Amino acid sequence: MVSNPERRRRLLDAGIDVLARQGARGLTFRAVDDAAAVPQGTTSNYFTNRDELLRELGRHVFDRLTPDPVPETEAPTRAREAQLMKELLGRARADREGFLALYELRLEAARRPDLADAISDRYAANLEAISAGHVEGGFPGDRRTALLLYLGMSGLILEYLTLPGLLPADEQGIDDLVADLVTAIVPPG
Repeated sequence: MVSNPERRRRLLDAGIDVLARQGARGLTFRAVDDAAAVPQGTTSNYFTNRDELLRELGRHVFDRLTPDPVPETEAPTRAREAQLMKELLGRARADREGFLALYELRLEAARRPDLADAISDRYAANLEAISAGHVEGGFPGDRRTALLLYLGMSGLILEYLTLPGLLPADEQGIDDLVADLVTAIVPPG
């Protein structure tokens, strides 16, 4: 195995782009090499097989999509929750490929138990962190509120990225929809 962390990250980012554009069936070592603009055979020097590549992509996509932690300085209100959800949607807009690759990995995990374990563990940890952050941060509602907000935003982002004509096309329209979703789920302060 070759050890060059920067090139490995570059290959994983290219793999995410391949997943987003071509789906899991299009994920080959050759496709990743092409997307990363590296010599043919480079990906196979870093990953022993396609299964390992998929598992590593499952880990990497979470790292890529997780924002750096920022201490919360604003009051934990429903309005602040709406602002945070709009920021989440903004991250989906900014890294559409990352989110689409995550959906592809979820679909592939539905067919592959070995991949499902790795993906499910990361989702469970993510959901636990979201729920704990909501409750411990003093936001209105409880863990159930956090779960419902997570599910609502997950669905909204999926629709927004995969069926763009279904939801409002303008930024204000979609931001209003996010605010309405938060208002429907999160109780007033």
